[in-house]
Amino acid sequence: MGRRGFGGTALGTLVMPYCSGLGNLIFVVVVGKGHGSGADVLVNSLVNNVTNLTLLLGLPAVFWGMTVVDQKCRRKKEVEFQQINRLSLILTIAAVLFFSGAAWALAQDGVLDFGDGLVLIGLFVFWQAFQVFDVLKTNLSKKQALSRWLLLDIALLMMGAIGLYVSIEWLVEWLSGLRSGFISADQLGWLSGWLMVLPNALLALYYGWKRRADVVYSSQVGDGHICIPLCIGLSALYHSIKVPEFFSFALILLSVVAVVHVVLIGLWGRLPRWMGGVLILGYGVFIYKGLIA
Repeated sequence: MGRRGFGGTALGTLVMPYCSGLGNLIFVVVVGKGHGSGADVLVNSLVNNVTNLTLLLGLPAVFWGMTVVDQKCRRKKEVEFQQINRLSLILTIAAVLFFSGAAWALAQDGVLDFGDGLVLIGLFVFWQAFQVFDVLKTNLSKKQALSRWLLLDIALLMMGAIGLYVSIEWLVEWLSGLRSGFISADQLGWLSGWLMVLPNALLALYYGWKRRADVVYSSQVGDGHICIPLCIGLSALYHSIKVPEFFSFALILLSVVAVVHVVLIGLWGRLPRWMGGVLILGYGVFIYKGLIA
């Protein structure tokens, strides 16, 4: 798809999030049918986003380093490409701050209701429309058209969605019937969040190994946009969601981590290995705060 009209950042923002985030969207539908509560969707989304921005960006940084802008590169076109990617990434990461802030503000009364859901979905639709027009504008300037083979890619995605729906519905029903132990209905949000973040882990590790930090970043951050605000917004349309106690902490952590990424990418164009380790430790704090404290 990268050779069919989608640059690295666009691929990570418009395509990969729907592939890796499809499980989260199906989870919203399954829970909305009565298998669980809206709070499970909220926890699922928080687990997904925090894992993306901490663990799944920290691991590639520790293993291979994450360089978006190579300071040693002297090829003019390559330098220009990297600089454009850096600006796009900064904007994409900044959207995390905006979406997290909007979700936090709407949840100040302790509940996310139908109206709040409409606002969150509207924000997501506007953001995606902006990304689509950006891709079209870029392709127009390069005199490059989107390939018709993209329709085949979309058809394959829809076929995969059917298998995902069947398996996720079975999994949620099975967990809902377990009433004791850690693997039970009480931890549906956490367990489903960890399971559905596995595709993101594969993307992060593969493109980290390929030294494509731009795709690693945009895929993880873009997938986060699927959960916050889209998944939470859709769930709020089904029924009002009571906000869990650690919701504010998770959003504050997301915002702080997003600022760190913006500063590092903006000033140095890379995520250092030592900061990757710090992000992994931050993920440990999130798990402690949400499950143990």
